[in-house]
Amino acid sequence: MASSSHRGSDYYGAAPYRSREGLSTRQVASSDEIQLRIDPMHGDLDDEITGLRKQVAQDIQSEAKFQNDFLNQLQMTLIKAQAGVKNNMRRLNKSIIQHGGNHVIHVVLFALLCFTVVYFWSKLSRR
Repeated sequence: MASSSHRGSDYYGAAPYRSREGLSTRQVASSDEIQLRIDPMHGDLDDEITGLRKQVAQDIQSEAKFQNDFLNQLQMTLIKAQAGVKNNMRRLNKSIIQHGGNHVIHVVLFALLCFTVVYFWSKLSRR
């Protein structure tokens, strides 16, 4: 075996190309292709992949729980807002009934007056 600085140099003479993850390369005799061989010394890649899968699954579960809690809070806020709007609509209806609905007619007439003024103003400004 070669010197100790070239770990695994007996794998197809690929010591200079050896990666830290346990992969080694070799040149094919008559082509530009590179063949890879996984070093059996680093066979615990499956364990690492399984560990990463478990970690990703836990992270997804944690994120789903966070999102679910956030949606529940948002739903409670929406329910409170709907209750507030309903309460204010009830107060507004009581106020209209007690003081009469004449102010609605006044608002509509004011809007018509404003529309008419803007209409005639636009006609006069074109001349």
